[in-house]
Amino acid sequence: MHEAVFAAALGALEQGEDAALVTIVSTQGSTPQRTGARMLVFADGRIIGTIGGGCYENDAAGKARESIRTRKAGVARYDLSDGLAEENGLICGGRMEVFIEPLDPSPRLLVVGAGHVSQHVARLAADVGFRVHVLDDRESFAHRDRFPSATDVTVADIAEYLAAAALSPAAYVVVVTRGHTHDLAAMRALAGRPLRYVGMIGSRAKVARIFDALAGDGVPAEWLCGVRAPIGLQIGAVTPEEIAVSIVAELVAVRRGVAAEAATTAMKDRR
Repeated sequence: MHEAVFAAALGALEQGEDAALVTIVSTQGSTPQRTGARMLVFADGRIIGTIGGGCYENDAAGKARESIRTRKAGVARYDLSDGLAEENGLICGGRMEVFIEPLDPSPRLLVVGAGHVSQHVARLAADVGFRVHVLDDRESFAHRDRFPSATDVTVADIAEYLAAAALSPAAYVVVVTRGHTHDLAAMRALAGRPLRYVGMIGSRAKVARIFDALAGDGVPAEWLCGVRAPIGLQIGAVTPEEIAVSIVAELVAVRRGVAAEAATTAMKDRR
């Protein structure tokens, strides 16, 4: 069982998928599982392994999903002789303590566009632990000399590539193409997908036009509310370097669970 849990944890880390490891760290008396039993809980509720089943495992799984959201580890303690245990037929008479630890994979960041801002975003994002993939339709821009820190650099039609791309719900996408037409095409290809982060560069007027077009296409308002646009934290950035700092700072804030209100605030500002 441990092998399956560790294999799944390694896969989650490699794929940048959100998950938390739950481990029994101490027991007293009679318990369903011994110290060292583990389970891996994914953000979508999937579980690999077990710490004994029943109501306490369900409770620990819920706490694990919360730890994924907050990016904070913690300890949960369970008394297996209380009323809840009796109701669920789990009267073992013992106690157990579990440690809940969110995994910290290197998240995947797709940078759509290979211009000046993209260069700085790719470099800074790689420096803080993102695995960067750059996409552009211009071979003269999208190449290794310009993006030495990127894991992948792809030259392809932007809309066609995104429409066919298998993007994990844990993926981050930054749309910073060379103009309104390409930004809109990229956003149409991404629309409706459950992604950890989607951000688009542009003035408020440009963002409003693109969002109106997407809404006219039938893109759900809930999805649009999750898009960070204008992209980046509001630090008064002007130069490509400063704009990249604001974007990567927002990526980090989302990764660490401290930017939950950013999209809602941005949506209100667009109205």
